[in-house]
Amino acid sequence: MADTTYLTAEGAEELRRELDLLINTRRPELAAKLTEAVSQGDLKENADYHDAKEQQAFMEGRIQYVENILRSATIIVNENKSDMIQVGTRVVIVEEGNSDEEAYIIVGAAEANPSEGKISNQSPIGAALLGHKKGEKVRVKTPSGEIIFKIKSIN
Repeated sequence: MADTTYLTAEGAEELRRELDLLINTRRPELAAKLTEAVSQGDLKENADYHDAKEQQAFMEGRIQYVENILRSATIIVNENKSDMIQVGTRVVIVEEGNSDEEAYIIVGAAEANPSEGKISNQSPIGAALLGHKKGEKVRVKTPSGEIIFKIKSIN
């Protein structure tokens, strides 16, 4: 499972928008910035030129990364409402001994963003939850020790 890149339909669309922005807006902007910097003369001492080249290299790397993900990703469509947690599932869990509920969507690593409640199927919690059902308790090994979660709901 770790070799497969998973994306939700929303995640794939978000990456397509990012790719469009990078190719059709940022790339021409950086090309213009480079042209301007080159016209200033001596490139050895030209901070604008070196900054633009660094930004360009980063951007081109990001374009390649996003293109590769979109080309090879498996798009997750959870139309068959399963009672088991899988990639694309929204799950609410509660840590044993705590009453605070935590809601997550299990997504592929390429679109994981814990601050938005999207955790990777490869993260300790995401990987431990896969295949479990509502009401079950799941042991999760984290860097700070073992935690037990109870699965409150699955959507």
